[in-house]
Amino acid sequence: MRSSQIKSLLALAAAFGACAADASNWQPMATLNGQSIELDKTRVGRLADGRATAWSRLSLPQELIDETGMRYTAVEALNRYDCEKHSFATLKRIYRRDGKRVSAETIGVPREMAAEPGSTDDRLLAEICKASVAHAAAPDGGVPVVDVKPTIVYADVRSAEVAAPASEKDVKGTDKPGEKADAKPAERPRYIELPKIDKSKVEDPNAPAKGADAKEEKPGKGAKTDKAAAAAAKPTERPADRITAYRAELERQYAGSGPRRAAKAKSRREPAETEYRDIPWSYEGAGAPANWAKLNPDYAACAAGKRQSPIDIRDTIRVDLEPIKFAYKPSHVTIIDNGHTIEVNVAEGSAMRIMERDYQLVQFHFHKPGEERINGRMFDMAVHLVHRDEAGRVAVVAVPLEKGSENPLIQWVWNNLPLDKDQPVSPSAPLDPSLLLPPPDKRAYYTYMGSLTTPPCTEDVLWMVFKQPMEVSPQQIGVFSHLYLSNARPVQASNGRLIKENR
Repeated sequence: MRSSQIKSLLALAAAFGACAADASNWQPMATLNGQSIELDKTRVGRLADGRATAWSRLSLPQELIDETGMRYTAVEALNRYDCEKHSFATLKRIYRRDGKRVSAETIGVPREMAAEPGSTDDRLLAEICKASVAHAAAPDGGVPVVDVKPTIVYADVRSAEVAAPASEKDVKGTDKPGEKADAKPAERPRYIELPKIDKSKVEDPNAPAKGADAKEEKPGKGAKTDKAAAAAAKPTERPADRITAYRAELERQYAGSGPRRAAKAKSRREPAETEYRDIPWSYEGAGAPANWAKLNPDYAACAAGKRQSPIDIRDTIRVDLEPIKFAYKPSHVTIIDNGHTIEVNVAEGSAMRIMERDYQLVQFHFHKPGEERINGRMFDMAVHLVHRDEAGRVAVVAVPLEKGSENPLIQWVWNNLPLDKDQPVSPSAPLDPSLLLPPPDKRAYYTYMGSLTTPPCTEDVLWMVFKQPMEVSPQQIGVFSHLYLSNARPVQASNGRLIKENR
């Protein structure tokens, strides 16, 4: 085998192999709210098409538990970087708990994302592109460019495979699998092209066994284009894919915590704001939180506001806060799936009093995961009880929800869920919203001035966040996940706001 081929295989083995828990090559790049983002410059590689690959690591301030019950404290990611397009895509993730590997997944169709100017992703990309050029220029050192004839790698959510063509239809002039082809397979830009390697010598021996349902997709004659394939795959989305998307969104929220530096100049590749008009707001895609202000001029506060919610509650002052005086009573409600969450509209009669003002309970709704964090801690879900006074001022009481026993009131709501979006259901039995609150002796809270957490992101909203979470069963979380896998806005910059808590 040629020397360049050997070097390429060694580079790829290093790239796709498991990260050592005690690796000494991690270099800190950023620290955001106790979350450390690091880069291993010794494992920067270059693909044959000129793009670069590198490993980065996100260390969390405390253990995180996802909806599958997996616990981890760090995520290592193999990303592919396009220095020319200023974008990146995640190829593989390894989850660790206290240094020990607990799970790994390879992304079947890597999603290309722009590195926003001034963001941590932007900084990582700059370092990796610089290191990639340096390695390419090195005569004997560094990671070599992959210059051998590639074999297409088809990756599944739970395991990585190096696949040869599946049948004689895949390669022109080949009668049997494995015979020499007369022509190269057609290019598939969304898949990773790498030289064929011995997987048994590359994969981590502790990696979880590939499940029976994790079969890889093989290329065939007349294969669909990327857009057509994505559209065809959407209706058959597997639970594992939903979990991958859930984890990816959590990690994006972690990495995006805190204020970003303002860009000195607008990126030439950034779409014109008019391109976002008429796109409905959402939690992913073109309508995601990062673009809310571009969707409608009325949403300008989502980007320009200085007191936005949610926030990571920390650096508080401890004082004697007055108790919130709740006067909730059973009343008839209307339950609606509004396309963003499950909302329960409450009839008049339930109110609370705080700071000499009376607020009527208007509605409550749910978020997953919980939008508010407390000293970096994220909760499984949260319920927001929205109130309004006679002058139109808004006050929101947030109740964190964590896994535990079944919540009777939430189960009652789930029992009466509408079968379709925007189709309200009005049960005949009344509902007592006080069952959503912690016991009277455990109603200590945090308070600050913020905003609505959905467009138009209106500010001057009084927030009260209970310290004591209420319990919700894993099955009840699963019901909401079936409708909304993730509907939480990332935390916003606190900008020196005063945050008070009960002492």
